Amino acid sequence: MTDTASPLAALPAARSDLTGRAAAVLSRRGRWKPAEIVFWLIAGASFFLLPDRHLLLSEIVILGLFALSLDLIVGYAGVVSLGHGAFFGLGAYVAGLVSIHLTAEPLTGLALAGLAAGLLGLATGPLLLLRASDLTRLMVTLGVAMLLYEAANKAAWLTGGADGLPGVTIDPLLGRFEFDLFGTTAYGYCLIVTFAVFLVARRVMTSPYGLSLLAIRDNSQRARSMGIPVGARILAIYAFSALIAGLAGGLLTQTSMFVSLDVLAFHRSADVLLVLVLGGVGYLYGGLIGAIAFKLLQDWFSALTPEYWMFWMGLVLLVIVLAGRERIHALPGALLARIKGGRA
Repeated sequence: MTDTASPLAALPAARSDLTGRAAAVLSRRGRWKPAEIVFWLIAGASFFLLPDRHLLLSEIVILGLFALSLDLIVGYAGVVSLGHGAFFGLGAYVAGLVSIHLTAEPLTGLALAGLAAGLLGLATGPLLLLRASDLTRLMVTLGVAMLLYEAANKAAWLTGGADGLPGVTIDPLLGRFEFDLFGTTAYGYCLIVTFAVFLVARRVMTSPYGLSLLAIRDNSQRARSMGIPVGARILAIYAFSALIAGLAGGLLTQTSMFVSLDVLAFHRSADVLLVLVLGGVGYLYGGLIGAIAFKLLQDWFSALTPEYWMFWMGLVLLVIVLAGRERIHALPGALLARIKGGRA
């Protein structure tokens, strides 16, 4: 009797220990690291230190926000996508249409852009659950993006078609800050929105919900056997990532005051995947760091050889894939250690 009861008596203690360890992991993941604080301080300081580069910096921040949205499903949930640009493009068009037909107030337009993209993600997300294979998901997401592109092209009376949407205007931010040609207000606006969204995403990913996504990514069958509602979790993060992508698209329209079919083109989805290859997947700063690297390399290669910048970008991609990001990141430390060893 004692032998039978002792394992059962130990169950509450084991569960308590497991809960305590999970709480410790969440606390550790949610704690801000010095490198994170430095990253955002540098981002804020760039507003004052690089006034002549605000337009480029705005593009970097928008691309970083877009990459962050994709990383939530690829890096954290393990859901591959070739059509994430559909949500980006929808957000861009909604922001433009709202400014023309409803209100030019930027925050309202941005909120509606994110909402529209999130609803599209919620509507198309169940398609990812019909057959949970990576190839099927790639084709489904690509198909959604192609359908949306063709719909925007055919509805030229609404979207402007290949000529773009004319008449996009944006009121001063908070009624005070004009969107000028130098991109000063645009960069500050994009940076604040991106930081706010990042805080929300960080809070979500360092919560028990975020841990459940990692469990699904690593082994969906085991996660399901543990009682995690896999389908509901994937659908929720897919809609959330779509909402963020829509916000990024809305920011692009509002800061450039123009939108065309280019925002729905396949290269948008391809570029953001390349950004994640450069910066890394599975951690929130990967998309932001990758966006910085991508835009700076693009700017540099375009100035060097305007016709062939994509060739050089492809070469960089090959080097990263073949050499491995970990080896490349470890190279500066290895060189520094060798220099110190030579001096000694």
